[in-house]
Amino acid sequence: MLLRTRSFARAGLIGNPSDGYFGKTISCTFENFAAEVILYETPEVEILPGDVDDHIFPDLDGLVRDVRLFGYYGGMRLIKAMAKVFSEHCREHGIKLPKRNFTVRYTSNIPRLVGLSGSSAICTAMFKALMKFYEVELPLPLIPTLCLNAEKVELSIQCGLQDRVIQMYDGLVYMDFDRSLIEGRGYGEYAPMNPDLLPNLYLAYDPQRAEISGVYHQKLRVLFDEKKPDVLAAMSEFADLARQMYDAMLAGRKNLVPGLMNANFDLRDRIFNVAEANRRMVHTARGAGASAKFAGSGGAIVGTYEDDDMYGRLESALGAIGCTVIKPILNRGQWQD
Repeated sequence: MLLRTRSFARAGLIGNPSDGYFGKTISCTFENFAAEVILYETPEVEILPGDVDDHIFPDLDGLVRDVRLFGYYGGMRLIKAMAKVFSEHCREHGIKLPKRNFTVRYTSNIPRLVGLSGSSAICTAMFKALMKFYEVELPLPLIPTLCLNAEKVELSIQCGLQDRVIQMYDGLVYMDFDRSLIEGRGYGEYAPMNPDLLPNLYLAYDPQRAEISGVYHQKLRVLFDEKKPDVLAAMSEFADLARQMYDAMLAGRKNLVPGLMNANFDLRDRIFNVAEANRRMVHTARGAGASAKFAGSGGAIVGTYEDDDMYGRLESALGAIGCTVIKPILNRGQWQD
């Protein structure tokens, strides 16, 4: 038995970074980039190194830079953490797993550390593979929480639910992480949406602007836990922007989406210390007439454009500062026409 599972890159369209703070978001997955897990039965459990487990470097400076960006453990720790959480959840809930072992390896072409959720793509693809291999079915809304626990509890990575939700549901999803839901049942309210409700989307990224998202989220967590009034107010406003965009899209008012996405970044830029290199991406895109905000924690932006002429201007302007621009290929995920 050879299994292949994939999780796609994601872009946070609005509401982030409130997903770790009982907020609301809208996010989408797109098929241009993905992490793939291949798992097959073998006498022992073996984890093979993958794309994020570099062991050959051009020189010593290259090794140092890699460690600073990616740490010492690469993707294998993600695979181990997912296997541990899956096994323990099944044991705790009386789910008897068949006595068989596996070898697993992963690949990913998701640009690294630019806020497109490459790490959680490896995690969620692994969880999908484990469920298939052991023929276990779990409630879909619960799975992102288990994936989050693998990273947050097992590996002490500061992160939120948004990435894991969208990579398990796929497509376009509105997410409400209301505190009473999260603390009461362990997951929020997740509503798949019709991707056709969105205006034209573009995405731009630059690996040279790569940042470790966990560092950003660690600082944010400290400010939130200290109950800084401006941070608490910002999280509420991020959530409100997501709700406004959800209502606008359902009402067929695509024209409101660009302004709401811009407002999301502008709020973030007011409250947090956005790196100048990343701020430049946003303002360059806006200079071409498009809307723009971070797709995640920095290194990639997402926004709307009106027509092919504007897209051409985006390619030219962003290309001039080292960015790659693409049209994301959205899938329909859980949405049923």
